Amino acid sequence: MKRPALACSFRLVAALPWALAGAAVADPGYYLITPYSEPGQWTLDLRYWSVTPQGGNTVVWPEAGVRYGVNSVWTTELLASFEGPHPDDLSLNGWNWQNEILLTSGQSPFDLALHLQAIHSPDDGNLLQWGALWQTELGLTRVNFNAIFERQYQDGAKPVQLKIQWQALHPVVPGLRLGVQGFGELGPWDHWSSHQSHRAGPSVDWGLPWGELQASYLFGKVYGGRADMLTAHLSVPF
Repeated sequence: MKRPALACSFRLVAALPWALAGAAVADPGYYLITPYSEPGQWTLDLRYWSVTPQGGNTVVWPEAGVRYGVNSVWTTELLASFEGPHPDDLSLNGWNWQNEILLTSGQSPFDLALHLQAIHSPDDGNLLQWGALWQTELGLTRVNFNAIFERQYQDGAKPVQLKIQWQALHPVVPGLRLGVQGFGELGPWDHWSSHQSHRAGPSVDWGLPWGELQASYLFGKVYGGRADMLTAHLSVPF
């Protein structure tokens, strides 16, 4: 199967969430994690996502980081996350060390990778994420599905939680794919909640001459309540 071009872009629209809304609630999904590495490549990542609850005020989570392709299977990244009511009123929410390790590449009809992420929040303590990233192509359509486990290390924290990410993108013109993307929180990994949060919406992946832009607008539930979410990820190699 073809490896997707992980070219990246530079302009402030991209997202990562790691503003923990407290030990009692899990963070909503943010941007789709992909399994590939570009060996020897440094990349600037700019991410942004926002949540607008029904009848409530928008909260934004911008993030900036630097990614490096250590080799053909391992990518590592350091990111700083911010949170606030709008882009002009933000505070540092946490530091993230994110890693993807590719386990298969071309040996099977799909590619599989391991996701590992350590998060430190001054207000909410430490959090560890791990999971599996899966990608394949059905004809010209690229399909992703990720299962992410997360554990918060703080008094009163919930047991290990399970999140999912999925996406299907189809090329419409060279360099441009359109499709649908979704995120969800299922609750404890071994006993899924009856009050899950899921959202989905249209998605675009635009390969620019100097990078790549991914963006989606999602409808559904966040933190168990009705809300809309904008998520974007812009990255540029240097």
